[in-house]
Amino acid sequence: MSSRRFRPSVAGGFLLATVLVVAACSSSSTESKAPASTGPLPAPITVTPGGDTNNVDPLTPVQVTAGDGMLTKVSMTNEDGAPIEGILTPDKTAWKPTQPLGYGHTYSVAAEGLSITGPTSAKSSFATLSPGNQTKVYFTTSGGNALTDGGTFGVGTVVVAHFDEAVPDRAIAEKFLSVKTDPGVEGSWYWLDDQNAHWRPREYYAPGTKVTASANVYGQELGGGLYGQEDTSTSFTIGPSHVSIADDNTKQVSVYENGQLIRTMATSMGKGGTEVVGGTTFSFWTQPGVYTVMDKANPVIMDSSTYGLPINSRLGYKEEIFYATRISTDGIYLHQLDSTVWAQGNTDTSHGCLNLNATDAKWFFDFAVPGDVVEVRNTGGAPLEVWQNGDWGMPWEEWVAGSALA
Repeated sequence: MSSRRFRPSVAGGFLLATVLVVAACSSSSTESKAPASTGPLPAPITVTPGGDTNNVDPLTPVQVTAGDGMLTKVSMTNEDGAPIEGILTPDKTAWKPTQPLGYGHTYSVAAEGLSITGPTSAKSSFATLSPGNQTKVYFTTSGGNALTDGGTFGVGTVVVAHFDEAVPDRAIAEKFLSVKTDPGVEGSWYWLDDQNAHWRPREYYAPGTKVTASANVYGQELGGGLYGQEDTSTSFTIGPSHVSIADDNTKQVSVYENGQLIRTMATSMGKGGTEVVGGTTFSFWTQPGVYTVMDKANPVIMDSSTYGLPINSRLGYKEEIFYATRISTDGIYLHQLDSTVWAQGNTDTSHGCLNLNATDAKWFFDFAVPGDVVEVRNTGGAPLEVWQNGDWGMPWEEWVAGSALA
């Protein structure tokens, strides 16, 4: 409280003395009486949370207030004696820390001040809760790579909120997830499983859209005693519209940038059909659907045993492949394969990948960014599923129903 509030009391006392002197010189017999007390004075200093409090939520506001006076000194330390920085209000009537509290700490607050009755002080000590388990959220592409802060991504980018622990209550967790865009778009979360929530807009982003994804989970209980470890946020920009159409009728990949056709590439896709090897049925289709670019590598080792097809079987393989751009979780790539150049543009020969010649494969590798769209049309086999990176193939109503808050 400002020192200005002390002066009216002094002035009031002076005025009362003057009135008494004047009355003594008067012939009036009226007696003057001091005003009656209006009640107890407010507490000089209050500290919140109060002393000897345990399991305090680290998001609980900590505040020191002067009831009828001003604060002259406030200190706050943790159990190791390390100081916690804070700030006073301009009138010195309140103080609060300027840094967040942590889990599992004991804090001590000591405050001194001046009140109407003179110097005063207060102390408090409290302990924050210690979660049995914590989880951190990582924002990634559908390929599992970081949505780099300040990065540029494609118009089909799916924001993945990956929790490093299984979430007991998806609905609570989703309340603390947000995606904001400029310009604004209609979008929704879809839970792939207990650790991964996917967000996408109803339609592809417009080029130049600014996107900010946030997980404000720190201090929040997400069910079953699981607490958020820390808040996470990232911002990125949507680049030019890159949409490639791979049509099995023509065996061509047509690449569009901002709606304009800029390149056509001959391809050889999955030869189709299925075969049972070792009791497991393998499909050799390039599944129809809307894929997005997940990541790329040059070179990459392609090994059929990674999805259960033995290398030494008739259809098995393990070889070094160049300029490989991945578009599905189960290993569909657009990549260079010189041995099938004869088939590219006329015959499907692959296990499911889209084979390209060396020039086209390198060009697409250099051109593509994560989140670019690749639509595969007119092939056989089952449609691409969400878990395979088929987020955009799901009807919007079904996608929205996958929100825990639907």
